[in-house]
Amino acid sequence: MTYRRHYVRDALAACATVLLVAASSVAAAAVPAAAGTGLKKVHDPGHVTGTIHGHCSYRDQGQLPDPRCTPGSIDPDVTQADIRSTICMKGWTSTVRPPESQTERFKYDVAYPAYRTPGSERTELDHLVPLELGGSNDATNLWPEYPPTPNPKDKVEDALNAAVCEGRVSLTAAQDAIAADWLTAEKNLGLGGGAGGRPWCTASASYNAGYRDYDIYVHSNEPDRTVTATASNGASHSYRTDSTGYADVYLYAASGDTVKVTVGTASCSTAA
Repeated sequence: MTYRRHYVRDALAACATVLLVAASSVAAAAVPAAAGTGLKKVHDPGHVTGTIHGHCSYRDQGQLPDPRCTPGSIDPDVTQADIRSTICMKGWTSTVRPPESQTERFKYDVAYPAYRTPGSERTELDHLVPLELGGSNDATNLWPEYPPTPNPKDKVEDALNAAVCEGRVSLTAAQDAIAADWLTAEKNLGLGGGAGGRPWCTASASYNAGYRDYDIYVHSNEPDRTVTATASNGASHSYRTDSTGYADVYLYAASGDTVKVTVGTASCSTAA
């Protein structure tokens, strides 16, 4: 029986060397940060701007980006004084969101190499500070997130937008809180909530031609738990998540099989 060593993505990927190039030829208008927030200010509506330099690592079981690579940034044109005509106006985010052609190019050509994410992985290119809180489209605000479905960060974003528009929280406070840690943003702003405690997992499959099987990459908030991957052809294999909630389970699935994953009390699925 062939022995295959399981590995943690970040430990393996640390050996890689990545040379990154600019993701876009669009020039961004950078503005020095004003009092109230230390976030970089970039006015770039409708365009992805900037790039990422160096190696990046996920934090908190893959739920948070690297603060060196993705500290968050905001659009200086969105201020507390004009929230009624910007983030609080229905449909406004669609006027500043970049086209998919730009976000997909940035995701695969820049963000994936920077975060050492395999091209086969399924992620969501996330605005750390969301557009609905005045986030920019700059590289400092974009990262490949591994969200469960539905994405719990979306609810946090909606809750903070509502709090700002209802006058319960200032715009800068909401921006700073979600840039620092979206998992604790509501709690730290006195709004209650906190999405990090609910069990979740995400799974993706990558065919390994050398072993003629699939690597099932599992990310979860269930560390040190048994994780079992079961294909629709009946094949099943178990392993254990590490201290970050990550596991690589190899499985002799067939192409097109649905692979169901259980880890602790969380469940998710992917297609082989």
